[in-house]
Amino acid sequence: MEEQKNNPLHGKTLERILVQLVDYYGWDELGYKINVNSFNINPSINSSLKFLRKTPWARQKVEDLYIRTFANK
Repeated sequence: MEEQKNNPLHGKTLERILVQLVDYYGWDELGYKINVNSFNINPSINSSLKFLRKTPWARQKVEDLYIRTFANK
């Protein structure tokens, strides 16, 4: 556990991260910041989660945006 104390994602699920980003930015802005179809075409939490779980590069972009957005708040 101690190795995780500096990890801002520790204890956060991908769903929670995505919901917070959507609440903060909205789908339009999120789709602009991370250009993937699941954010731009008929976006939903469920379809986006399925895509992000299968696509490591997109998940990394979401996690990086989350850290940049909320790490210092």
